[in-house]
Amino acid sequence: MKFIVSSPPASRWYFQTENNWFSIIQYLRNKIQPKLVTTEFKLRCVENVGVAPHASAATGRSAMSIALAPATLAETPTAGAAISTGLIGLAVAMGIGRFAFTPLLPLMVQDSGVSLVQGSWLATANYVGYLVGALMCISSPPAPPRAIRWGLVSIAFFTLGMGLTAELRLWLALRFLAGAGSAFVLVGVSAWVMPILAQLHQATRSGQVFAGVGVGICFAGLVALVAGVTASGSQATWISLGVIAALFALALWRQLTGGGVHATAVVGHAPLTRQAWTAALCYGAFGYGYIIPATFLPALAREAIKDPAVFGWVWPIFGAAAAVSTVLAVRLLPALSSRRLWAYGQWLLALGVVAPVFAINLTTLSFAALCVGGTFMVITMAGIQEARRLGGARVVALCTAAFAFGQIVGPLTVSLFDGRLLLPSLLAALALAASSLTLGLTAPASMLSETTPGPRRPS
Repeated sequence: MKFIVSSPPASRWYFQTENNWFSIIQYLRNKIQPKLVTTEFKLRCVENVGVAPHASAATGRSAMSIALAPATLAETPTAGAAISTGLIGLAVAMGIGRFAFTPLLPLMVQDSGVSLVQGSWLATANYVGYLVGALMCISSPPAPPRAIRWGLVSIAFFTLGMGLTAELRLWLALRFLAGAGSAFVLVGVSAWVMPILAQLHQATRSGQVFAGVGVGICFAGLVALVAGVTASGSQATWISLGVIAALFALALWRQLTGGGVHATAVVGHAPLTRQAWTAALCYGAFGYGYIIPATFLPALAREAIKDPAVFGWVWPIFGAAAAVSTVLAVRLLPALSSRRLWAYGQWLLALGVVAPVFAINLTTLSFAALCVGGTFMVITMAGIQEARRLGGARVVALCTAAFAFGQIVGPLTVSLFDGRLLLPSLLAALALAASSLTLGLTAPASMLSETTPGPRRPS
């Protein structure tokens, strides 16, 4: 709901409500510099945006907190600019910084003699870095634009380094550091883009932002496919991806400089609720459940299919499904709350996890790629939306840390069973089922039935 109140020509007041928040927005126009003043509060708590909440003497209730944004209106990004920035940022961070290793692993096995157990350790190093990055965002949260900028630069630098050495120890360090940069970008994009879309009544376009992960995965998969067909080698492919990541980081640097009105948001330090810890536990189970196929699908395809022009398509299929799924989920399933969408998605994900257990061929691998790729970003999007509802950026960072911990356990489980995937895959499917049941049993009926907030028409 939104009201526009007439006022003198120097200013205009907007009153709007969305997702249990009440906002007052005042645009001040003067000849020197237009500024944006925002006032927000929630029905049961105060949004702390830099000044301490205080109680009203008349009512004893918490008063509204006010923040004066230092940026001009011209610097405040539009919905389109915010979406494109978030999409590209996630494409680089996740498609290259996180998951480029997956389609490149078969090439590294072929030209560098990397074993599946060594591949598990390299994947684990990246996930440990992701965990450390998420914990840093919890303990000392950076400004979102700064987190995105330097996260992208670090990903480009450390990806490039993968092609300049053949030492396993250096690879482990580089993958660790790239993982930390990826966590900074994910948390930064979530804290920067999502509030912009919510305030512009474009919350349903969040699926376009998270489609960037699938776009990046598909792109990295196609690059690896071309490298496999042309016998370019893994080192040359790492260098190419590092250069591409550097170009995108430079392209986004200017857009993220200044940060706009939403750069002033900070992570609060209010106590975490039981619901927040439960969500983090379930999100960690999701991280463990999906990571085995997300790490080893191309390697399994290479074992079953020798032609790189055929098995190389498994990862692009995975990425394309991830890119399309977030947009379709928002459009086709608007009646589902983020919590219910998260729970339902994990059941389908579990099917994709266990499919290669019964048979390894092009059919089962393609089915697994569609099920896992088509759900893991929908679950990520829904999980982040649920985390923001439960406590904002701090709970997002907590869930990201739990997710990273789950990812670490996945490859280590494969190493524990000497590279065999049967029991680790079954354990992953059980973890996903337990997570879905927990989400359903611990949520009040009102949470399960409420819809994901979308744009509201003026009334």
